[in-house]
Amino acid sequence: MSGMVEAMRRLVLLLAVLVLVTGCARTTVGGTAVAQSPLDAASPFDQEQKESAEPSESADPDEDLDTAPIDGEAQGVCAKLKWTDLPYPGAKADTPPSQINYDSTFDQSCRWTTKVDDVEVGVSLRFREGRAITIERTTGEWDVKERKVTYLDRSDDPDVEPSCVLAVPYEGGGLGIIVIDSSGKFGGVCDQGRKVAEVLIDRETS
Repeated sequence: MSGMVEAMRRLVLLLAVLVLVTGCARTTVGGTAVAQSPLDAASPFDQEQKESAEPSESADPDEDLDTAPIDGEAQGVCAKLKWTDLPYPGAKADTPPSQINYDSTFDQSCRWTTKVDDVEVGVSLRFREGRAITIERTTGEWDVKERKVTYLDRSDDPDVEPSCVLAVPYEGGGLGIIVIDSSGKFGGVCDQGRKVAEVLIDRETS
């Protein structure tokens, strides 16, 4: 009889240990760090594609800020912005953009990206001929050199890196600007974007 009691005690103890181990395992899995959300998981610009264009290879051309080999030569709008127009250090005026023609859904696209204290920062441009570029939702608008500039401030958006998206009528078409900067060293992201818009508006006819 005592043998049966002892066997029952061991069985109960074994079951208790199994429940404890299983509970710990679940706790560990539940506490696993979630991978960081992709940067700009969805493009904030309207998705009207230029005629006969192939779909963009990436659903979000600004998903990361890694520099990439240059594809072509900076021309048009992309040739009007220089590294020295941006607040980021280290590049000469004649240094080309980090990437050109990376978004096939627009007639022109380019971006300037760099690392500051291991934080990636940058500016991207997209231009569409003959048609406006709009932002799906906006925070507000400015009058910049008699031009209406709409913007979306995402500096406090938990789903993306601190960024600002701007759209402005330009050369009979539309210009989209995205500034991404989580370093906090170069002023507000929308202030940076407004300065880029001012530079490009000044050079529109050049």
